[in-house]
Amino acid sequence: MMGGFLPVSREEMVKLGWKQPDFVYVIGDAYVDHPSFGHAIISRVLENAGYKVAICSQPDWKNPDSVNIFGTPRLAYLVSAGNMDSMVNHYSVGKHRRKTDAYTPGGVTGKRPDYAAVVYCNLIRQTHKDIPIILGGIEGSLRRLAHYDYWSDKLKRSILLDSQADLISYGMGERSIVEIADALNSGLSVRDLTFIDGTVYKTTSPDFEDAITLPSFDELRKNKRRYAESFYQQYINTDPFTAKRLIEPYGREYVVQNPPQKPLSTQEMDAVYALPYQNAPHPSYQQGVPAIAEVQFSLVSNRGCFGGCSFCALTFHQGRIVQTRSHESILAEAEAMTKHPDFKGYIHDVGGPTANFRHPACEKQLKHGVCPAKQCLFPSPCKNLRADHEDYVNLLRKLRSLPKVKKVFIRSGIRFDYLLADKDNAFLKELVEHHVSGQLKVAPEHVSDQVLKYMGKPRHAVYQSFCRRYERLNEKLGKKQYLVPYLMSSHPGCSLKEAVELAEYVRDLGYMPEQVQDFYPTPSTLSTVMYYTGLDPRTMEPVYVPTDPHEKAMQRALIQYRDPKNYALIHEALEKAGRTDLIGYDKHCLIRPRKGEKVAAAPTQNTRKRQATGRKANTSAAKNGKSRTAKRAASTAGRAAKKAVAPPTASQLAAAERYLKKRKKK
Repeated sequence: MMGGFLPVSREEMVKLGWKQPDFVYVIGDAYVDHPSFGHAIISRVLENAGYKVAICSQPDWKNPDSVNIFGTPRLAYLVSAGNMDSMVNHYSVGKHRRKTDAYTPGGVTGKRPDYAAVVYCNLIRQTHKDIPIILGGIEGSLRRLAHYDYWSDKLKRSILLDSQADLISYGMGERSIVEIADALNSGLSVRDLTFIDGTVYKTTSPDFEDAITLPSFDELRKNKRRYAESFYQQYINTDPFTAKRLIEPYGREYVVQNPPQKPLSTQEMDAVYALPYQNAPHPSYQQGVPAIAEVQFSLVSNRGCFGGCSFCALTFHQGRIVQTRSHESILAEAEAMTKHPDFKGYIHDVGGPTANFRHPACEKQLKHGVCPAKQCLFPSPCKNLRADHEDYVNLLRKLRSLPKVKKVFIRSGIRFDYLLADKDNAFLKELVEHHVSGQLKVAPEHVSDQVLKYMGKPRHAVYQSFCRRYERLNEKLGKKQYLVPYLMSSHPGCSLKEAVELAEYVRDLGYMPEQVQDFYPTPSTLSTVMYYTGLDPRTMEPVYVPTDPHEKAMQRALIQYRDPKNYALIHEALEKAGRTDLIGYDKHCLIRPRKGEKVAAAPTQNTRKRQATGRKANTSAAKNGKSRTAKRAASTAGRAAKKAVAPPTASQLAAAERYLKKRKKK
């Protein structure tokens, strides 16, 4: 075996003495043998179970023979589009083609097709009519039932039907893939594999007993409300202990989703991460694979998330029950990491979907599952929530004490509402003292409680409370470390009014975010269903949805209002929102008026008082009319940010007008 890697060519397979692989794994990513890549985990789990797996990475989708380089596999083809949905990988939220692909050697684009999972499966079917095809990965998992597809702007049926695959292994898949392999190896037909948790199959004669029949696909296409209702049924049936089988009719055929696989125990997770990964891209990639850089010196300590953000698909993929590795498992990986020739003494991350989740939300979840229609943290922490960071703090202390380790960072994100629910201040103190690299990235997402409600995020006052505690601790410890908030524009429920409110918040912080995320409707999230249907599936109440590209551009521009290129969009947005009081020369204004334009009347004393109160709440206690947070944010941004605090000058406005004219011509 080449350095311990699985074979990626017939020549490598022959060197191993194989005449035929048990499985050929067709993947849309480069082959990176690291447990942060789904194909690495699944292939190593199968290898550990005694099966031979060959990797067919990024085949030429225009040539059917490209998937036949190993001959016909003994048991089945496995297919995954990659670590990301191929459409998210290819396109920005504005549907512009991305210029790089971090999961391809050299970061080049064009090595995988759009809707890669469907294309790969159909490619296999051109030369193999009857061989089993098992579909997995993010793309297969999150498109397993009828779903809204943002890029084609239409409702699509289950990917199982369009791909011609026989079975979907959804979720993380370690349990289900071995059960599938053992069943096929015993001689069972793939058509008989209707009993495995964590799988989706198709049939013409489903067993309706103890199952929920969803609306038919024809109903869903005709009635968006029915789709919202159907999705919510799926949403409350994602728990492995309480979920029912779901049946989705397609004429005479039915797609059946079995309940999710059970969560892995700590011992089982340890075993998965102890498999012989090479922790590197395959050596044939001379240009390297950019995606490895983010995870090369990071540690996965957990999976699953009970945060319940509406725009996140984790509920549908990893589930809400947190699963963790033991300290011994993580420390063993860290010690091996310190021996890597490129290790500089810095562990980049210790976490998972949410870094500071190290156990299930409450004791009952591992026996009875999560509450189907209730969230652990939203709208406020559940009274049964176990908010305790002791285990995580102890883990971080052990990692910091390892020889050759200079610093341990936490970059995968923390839930500040969960942190505040912990009565012990130890984690926050150690976070500030040891685990921040000058800036701590957090995700309040917005400042409007109305928008935050649709996002499934805590009220803005909770974030404000966290900011004050973080600032006080930094001051006490003599640290100059700042919060960098992630903000999102154009989420369902956000009109221009709320977008202006967010811009005012950014103004009061005293810096301009370099990156702003427009809401991206991806398969299998509550927010995407809101975007498509105009309804909140949880309540079936109407929700305002900004779908017009021009309005979305205005909302995004408002957050980056200091950029001269955004002037025209901001001016239009303020006029439409009835907030021309923010056009002028006063320090509260976002932009200056155009030449000859009349300035709106200055805000009344009451209005100023309200704004001052809001600014005070957005940061910590005011001192001499300026908050410490604003001062520190301005200091962080440096000279460029200080210059940017002032509204655009006349020369900048002229440059912006020239830019807009040039863009219109293009």
